[in-house]
Amino acid sequence: MIYLKKADKSPTTGEEDTRRIVQEMLAKIENGGENTAREYAENLDKWTGDIVVTSEEIAAAGERLSQRARDDIHFAYDRVKKFAEAQLASMQEFETELSPGLIAGQKLIPVHTAGCYVPGGRYAHIASAIMSVTTAKVAGVKNVIACSPTRGSDGVHPSILYAAGLAGADTILALGGVQGIAAMAFGLFSGHPADVLVGPGNRFVAEAKRILYGRVGIDMFAGPTEIAVIADETADPDIVASDLISQAEHGFDSPAWLISTSQELAEQVIERIPSCIARLSDPNKAAAECAWRDYGEVIIAETREEAVEQSDIYAPEHLEVHTKDLEWWLAELSNYGSLFLGEETTVTYGDKASGPNHILPTKGAARYSGGLSVGKFIKTVTWQRMNREANRDVGAVSARISRAEGMEGHALAGDDRLHKYFPDEQFELKAS
Repeated sequence: MIYLKKADKSPTTGEEDTRRIVQEMLAKIENGGENTAREYAENLDKWTGDIVVTSEEIAAAGERLSQRARDDIHFAYDRVKKFAEAQLASMQEFETELSPGLIAGQKLIPVHTAGCYVPGGRYAHIASAIMSVTTAKVAGVKNVIACSPTRGSDGVHPSILYAAGLAGADTILALGGVQGIAAMAFGLFSGHPADVLVGPGNRFVAEAKRILYGRVGIDMFAGPTEIAVIADETADPDIVASDLISQAEHGFDSPAWLISTSQELAEQVIERIPSCIARLSDPNKAAAECAWRDYGEVIIAETREEAVEQSDIYAPEHLEVHTKDLEWWLAELSNYGSLFLGEETTVTYGDKASGPNHILPTKGAARYSGGLSVGKFIKTVTWQRMNREANRDVGAVSARISRAEGMEGHALAGDDRLHKYFPDEQFELKAS
């Protein structure tokens, strides 16, 4: 493995300061309630208007958009909804007889309330409103609360309001950052504390979700967006460079990794990166420059197996494969948030409109977690029932195991049933 470029920083750089700030804000908002959340909105986002967006304001936002813009939002919504519906169809309830008289099963129960964070500061994340709210509604969530930052006195971006309304949000809050996450978690302005919080955001939003995890569910531990590209000698260096920078513009701390089995290709990509960055205007340009300088890496792998190994170590949020024999890579790669096979498929399409969810694990979480899906909003719970005859075997075994573990109270619960249901029979109830 050869590094043509090594990153100076990692996705975990600067976490301690962020954690301290967020913990303090969450504590203040929980104690101070809606008034404190409003104060943060005024001080941080210069917003003094109403926090709850009215249906009239949502409708007016749609009128401010062009027909083309509305059509584009519908295009993305239709594909995201269709993909989420296919996910839901793949999940099934069932019941099965494990032994005579012992019936057990699985139920799928949507959470009651979901909080969907939609970034809207530097960029208006229209697609995030579609991805999160649509998926929650397809899952069957009764109360979906969306929140998004305001743009000074202009309020929430009209495209975000239109998209969230189209997707079915029950409440939309003009509130961003930690205060938005806190409001959804604590049930401020809606009266419905969130059971689960989802959606991308900056490092403060991600840290707020991390701290609240356990008190509420979250989609994943998320950090700055990431892209990795695996490329061989057949790849187009212009396309590869363009795709790497397309994600680096997200922020100064967005990692962009290239793993190539061709040193010539890798060198060509490095050569083209500055011109790709130069095509951008600030603040995108400055963000991409910092991200590539501090977090960009280029690695030469001797074999495709070595490339797979390195990619699985990164466990990138987005993974593009620009190589021959795409089916081989699909079969061999294991750790990624979402996989994009072939030059014709880019992260940009997945981020905006192609269908699969773009809210994905970062910072190595793809080793154990996938992206947002209907399953994140559904509790998979179990149930069981049995007749008296089934107690004959299950009761005796459970009593003996309980006593072997030293849990006499558990054992007696089994004993009592056996004595009640089979008063004339003797059972071996001692631990062996």
